[in-house]
Amino acid sequence: MADESKVEQAKGNIKETVGNVTDNKDLENEGKEDKTSGKAKEVVENAKNKANEAIDKLKK
Repeated sequence: MADESKVEQAKGNIKETVGNVTDNKDLENEGKEDKTSGKAKEVVENAKNKANEAIDKLKK
């Protein structure tokens, strides 16, 4: 999942850059949304992993 969020962020960065260069505000905004979504997914995944690590430590 972390890889997917990184890919989404990279895709968003490309869209944002292309939109900026071509003065296509819709594409630029779509890229920003993709980047934000990818970052949010990464944060959630990291929090989930930390919670699972804490649970595993408590089980031992």
